[in-house]
Amino acid sequence: MGLKNKFGRWFGKDTSAKENIQETVDNTQEVVGTSIDEEALTDTVSESKEAFETPAETLTENSDTEEIEETEVAENIEKTEETEEIEETTETSDEEPISDEPVKKGFFAKLIGGLEKTRKSFNDKIDSVLSIFSSVDEDLFEELEEALILADVGVATSTYIIERLRQSVKENKIKEPSEIKGEIENIISDILSENDTTLSLETSPSVIMVIGVNGVGKTTSIGKLAAKYTAEGKKVVLGAADTFRAAAIDQLQIWADRSGVDLIKHQEGSDPAAVVFDTIAAAKARKADVIILDTAGRLHNKKNLMDELSKIYRVMERELPNCSRETLLVLDATTGQNAVSQVKIFRESADISGIILTKLDGSARGGIVLAIAHEEKIPVKLVGVGEGIDDLQIFNFSDFAKAMFQE
Repeated sequence: MGLKNKFGRWFGKDTSAKENIQETVDNTQEVVGTSIDEEALTDTVSESKEAFETPAETLTENSDTEEIEETEVAENIEKTEETEEIEETTETSDEEPISDEPVKKGFFAKLIGGLEKTRKSFNDKIDSVLSIFSSVDEDLFEELEEALILADVGVATSTYIIERLRQSVKENKIKEPSEIKGEIENIISDILSENDTTLSLETSPSVIMVIGVNGVGKTTSIGKLAAKYTAEGKKVVLGAADTFRAAAIDQLQIWADRSGVDLIKHQEGSDPAAVVFDTIAAAKARKADVIILDTAGRLHNKKNLMDELSKIYRVMERELPNCSRETLLVLDATTGQNAVSQVKIFRESADISGIILTKLDGSARGGIVLAIAHEEKIPVKLVGVGEGIDDLQIFNFSDFAKAMFQE
């Protein structure tokens, strides 16, 4: 809108001004019944007219000045807000330092968080038994055995732990139930230490063959392993030899891209042994340190599974006869005793050297680690304690035993 349109009534002579004054006076007199000084009111209107009878240039300058002032005010507000944000950040940084680097936790710290459900379930069951006894007797041992079974430690392993506990109580002359938990922790640590939990990867290349049923986290574990060894400066090559399951190859490709490693793959339904052959050839050519193979994941036909794994073993023996080799079975911690059944079935077809126990952070059944170690004599070598790419950790039996009882 132009200045003349906006302030048009103040440009030139306004002949209706006096008529408007008279009309205002008449109306006011009618409302209040009081006479009004016409000349005073006329003077007031005249002063108002003079105030608004301003040249266009002056109005433009005033308008520009107002815009500049508004801009400066806006800038001052923004600066004030930025200053307040900086002050708030400074106050926050005293309590929680802000860093672009992710906070890395050690294995024990991750276990404490990952074993929260298992620890609570395990300790609650044991504490509930110890709280109702004032002395150490046979009834206490029986109640503790039942509590261990309910904590997914397994019948055979629970019986073994209680037998060891009886001996320890007798040898150390323990009289107070409150001293029992420390003895159980020592026994658990001893059970886990009976098996070698280290991964054998001395040669270049070394081979890690990963097996497990669908849905236990096999592909995810392979991806996290690839990321782990890549972060350690090793060259990793993946082989998509689980050609039976739909979309298994595509999922592994996603993890390979995420971890920055090479993936050797064939079409879905291809011969797994042929994929293994090509993966080994590629690893040799590229001077890889570690080969990770995603292999069979089905149990509905054990003969086919056995034949498939036997063929893969023959290829590895022929192409890499003296290489370090690990065959890791992936188990879901949330399945409890069903995990032990999977171990029994898979070991009929494969020479299992270790266990990857996944989803430990989402389960209260971490006691299954003891059942596998004691009954099947197979060590848990890796545990998943979170969803992060670095949350697949090398298993430490001593830290695990401590974390089970950490208050």
